[in-house]
Amino acid sequence: MAEYISIRPSDIDEDALSMAVECLTSGGVLIYPTDTIYAMGCSLKQPQAIEKMARIKDIRVDKAVFSLIFHDFAEIADYTKSVNTAIYKLMKRCMPGPFTFILNANSSISRLMNTRRKTVGVRIPDNLITLRLVESIGCPIVSTSLHDDDEIVKFPTDPLDIFDHYEDKVDMIIDGGYGHNQESTVIDCTSEEPLLVRQGAGIL
Repeated sequence: MAEYISIRPSDIDEDALSMAVECLTSGGVLIYPTDTIYAMGCSLKQPQAIEKMARIKDIRVDKAVFSLIFHDFAEIADYTKSVNTAIYKLMKRCMPGPFTFILNANSSISRLMNTRRKTVGVRIPDNLITLRLVESIGCPIVSTSLHDDDEIVKFPTDPLDIFDHYEDKVDMIIDGGYGHNQESTVIDCTSEEPLLVRQGAGIL
C-alpha cells in the first residue's frame, strides 16, 4: 500500500519532503501536486521506475509520452537541444508556470527513457513542493498527468480520492491540498516558430 503524506507549499514539512525524496531516489513512483493537476512521477535516473509508470498507464515504455519536470532552465539545457532567442524568452516569461514546452531532445533522453522519441515536453511548475522535490533529487522528474474516469471531471482533485484509486499502484501519494482541473498549456517549440498545441491553464 502506498504511503500517504501531507505537504503544504506554504509551510514545507521537511521530514515529509525527505520521505518523498527517498521514495524517488530509491526507485519509487509517487503522485504529487503541480500548479495545474495532480501527476504521477519518478526519477529520470531510475529506469525501473519509468517502466513501472508505463505499466500503470498500460503502455509500452518505448511508446510512452512522458514529460520532464525541471527545477530551472540550466537543467533543461542539459537534456534538450538549444532554441532560438525568441523561444527562450517566451519560455522565460512563462515558467515557472502552467506551461509545457515541447523541445528537441538530446541523445541523453533516448538513453535514459528507453525511447526513440526525438522530442520531449518540459515543465517548471509554479509549485514549491514540486520544485523542492526536483532540486533535492538532483535530476528531472519523469511525469504523466492523472486522469479521472469521469468524463466531466476529467482530472482527480481530491488527494483522498486519488489515494483510494492508486494506493495499490504507486509507492507514495503526496497530499498537497486540492488540485486543479485544467492541464498545462502546451507549446511546440521544435521549429523556428512556436505553435500552440493545447490551450490550458497558461495564458500567453
